[in-house]
Amino acid sequence: IQKMVSEHFGLKQADLISERRARAVARPRQVAMWLAKQVTTRSLPDIGRRFGGRDHTTVLHAVRRIEALKESDPQIGRDVEVLLRKLRS
Repeated sequence: IQKMVSEHFGLKQADLISERRARAVARPRQVAMWLAKQVTTRSLPDIGRRFGGRDHTTVLHAVRRIEALKESDPQIGRDVEVLLRKLRS
């Protein structure tokens, strides 16, 4: 998931687990966390650990944020759909 999301958004995989909070890095990280929650059976704490040791509440925030943005931001909705399709194929 991390590899695919970083390629899709033109980032390095290391950026997704880094401490950086710039929106250009944070939004793709949130998308990756959302995908991890949708596609895997991993727990929130486990997903957080795989994203640089983040807290489970950070993952929960990311999931809720992407759910909200899918409705209001058509670009995020398209990105999420493309990534989901790639993951499932």
